[in-house]
Amino acid sequence: MKLHTRVIGTIGQPIVILHGLLGSSDNWFTLGKHLGEKHQVFLLDQRNHGLSAWSDTWHYEAMMSDLHAFIQENALENPVVIGHSMGGKVAMLYAGMYPEALAKLVVVDIAPRYYAPHHQAILEALNSLELATITSRQEADTRLAIHIKEADTRQFLLKNLYRKPDNAFAWRMNLDIITKHIEEVGKAFPANLSYEGDTLFIRGEKSNYIQNEDTPLIKHHFPKAQIATVADAGHWVQAEQPQGFLDVLLPFIV
Repeated sequence: MKLHTRVIGTIGQPIVILHGLLGSSDNWFTLGKHLGEKHQVFLLDQRNHGLSAWSDTWHYEAMMSDLHAFIQENALENPVVIGHSMGGKVAMLYAGMYPEALAKLVVVDIAPRYYAPHHQAILEALNSLELATITSRQEADTRLAIHIKEADTRQFLLKNLYRKPDNAFAWRMNLDIITKHIEEVGKAFPANLSYEGDTLFIRGEKSNYIQNEDTPLIKHHFPKAQIATVADAGHWVQAEQPQGFLDVLLPFIV
């Protein structure tokens, strides 16, 4: 599948960035501009997200194949591949399957282990919105607030809301397929794969996605892995503490 892409910068080592569940390339635009000063940065919308096409096939193997096709079609040599959360698992799988195709791997706030489904409340809230009856983004936010108290989470989700040519609201992400196959997101990195290249895991201090007990598993699959913690950051590390994130990332990718 051909993925919608934002390209920032024209010179330097390429960096390919994959967003997380219910996100899009837009989530990385600000950091992408900073990285684009010295690198050519490719911000991808993964299938069923952003401006990329929808598909009934939605699992890590398919998303990894999309990434592989993108890197091949654009003849990217030795890219740094960065993935957040769901995108981190796609990046891990790509590194395990095509270890010679990337220079370095950066995984943001996700471990290679299995995660039990835990997005049900958010998906239920999104599915409860009757978009045909909503007249403004503020109304959508007010209705979501009944189920989701955190304003920053609502704003993140509502980045997916847009108006169609007939002025009706719609979702950019394929909510039906994501809801149907949400268990795919929690799947573990394959037990038989590993990546011997330079790897950086970045976790948020306030997040529970990467825990201390995950270190042996990370080191098993990624022997050269470094694990860095960004202070005062939750799961959306790069958005909550962008400077702290860059302070950890930049020395690794030079």
